[in-house]
Amino acid sequence: MAAAGTVAISDRTPKTGRALPSALWPWLLLLPAFMSLASVSFYPIVNGVYLSFTNRSLITQDNDFVGFANYLQLLADPPFWNAWWHTIWFTVASTGLETLIGLAMALILCETFVGRGIIRAAMLVPWAMPTVVTSKMFGWLFDGQHGIINFILLHLGLIDQNVNWYGSPDTALTTIILADVWKTTPFMALLLLTGLQTVPKSLIEAARMDGARAWTIFWNIRLPLLLPTLLIAGLFRALDAFRVFDLVYVLTGGGPADSTETLSTLSYKVLFSTLQFGYGSAVSTAMFITEGLIAVVFCLFLIRQIRKTT
Repeated sequence: MAAAGTVAISDRTPKTGRALPSALWPWLLLLPAFMSLASVSFYPIVNGVYLSFTNRSLITQDNDFVGFANYLQLLADPPFWNAWWHTIWFTVASTGLETLIGLAMALILCETFVGRGIIRAAMLVPWAMPTVVTSKMFGWLFDGQHGIINFILLHLGLIDQNVNWYGSPDTALTTIILADVWKTTPFMALLLLTGLQTVPKSLIEAARMDGARAWTIFWNIRLPLLLPTLLIAGLFRALDAFRVFDLVYVLTGGGPADSTETLSTLSYKVLFSTLQFGYGSAVSTAMFITEGLIAVVFCLFLIRQIRKTT
């Protein structure tokens, strides 16, 4: 009787509030993460775009809304287009070389042989090294006076005098591309190796039983199935290469004669050397727009490829 009375009393207890719908709980739990992301990512982007429409300068103390004046100045600015073309060339060359070499490494590491695990682990060492360390190392290797690259090439008879790799506008950007390829190719190889391991082994074994050679298997089986992974890896690498800063800044600082100037180093110099926040933000916004266009192109190819395979 007491238990029944207790139940009856508890049933008559008034409710003090309404429970949240179950669909709102996931969003409520994610709200702190969204707020943190907005504070460190969304707000700086919006603020940077706003500054690009002003003439904000810490030297002249100007802070007026000027509309598209900074962008009109940008379109007629030779240093900007010089940095833009260098960034595009660096992105295309480094991404292309890293994809080809990384694919070759992934194909080799996908096979079974003695010591494969050790080689896979050692392969990641260049990628794990800080970029500043890589920059200093390549600075010593390609030093124009005492670098080991000049020493080897001289003894092989490929050159007859030391080459000033970073001091010549003809070779500086190419040398930076080589340094980036050495560092980041393992990243591409790792992504492509993961994609290759998803290819069904039954298809490869059936092709081998039918007498197909290695190139035929790669071209007709592995490559079509690997193409979505290849496009995604290329997208990640292209967007990262387009933002190159530390490698260029440590090795050449954009020189000689602005032959290695990129959009990242140019925006850094405008923002923090001349303190022209308005114009510097316009350079950064133009860089952001170009990255967005690169992402759109890759996504269109990726969607087209997915539609073909479905």
